Amino acid sequence: MNIEKIKKTIKNNEGKNLKFKFNGARNQVEEFEGIITNIYPSVFTIEVDNLVNKVKSFSYSDVLTKSLEIIETEIEL
Repeated sequence: MNIEKIKKTIKNNEGKNLKFKFNGARNQVEEFEGIITNIYPSVFTIEVDNLVNKVKSFSYSDVLTKSLEIIETEIEL
């Protein structure tokens, strides 16, 4: 997967409720749910559901290097 494909995927999932898994430093893994709110040329922002007014930003290279995994959640009504 290249950066252009990642940008297209991020754009197609903007505004959807998604699940994310971030592999941070020192083997710390953080899982959270949120909505991709803004897309910029180098980064995108995610509004986290479980925290009040919490916004995280990630670069497209985070997805490319698999530091950030995006999992689409299926909500059944």
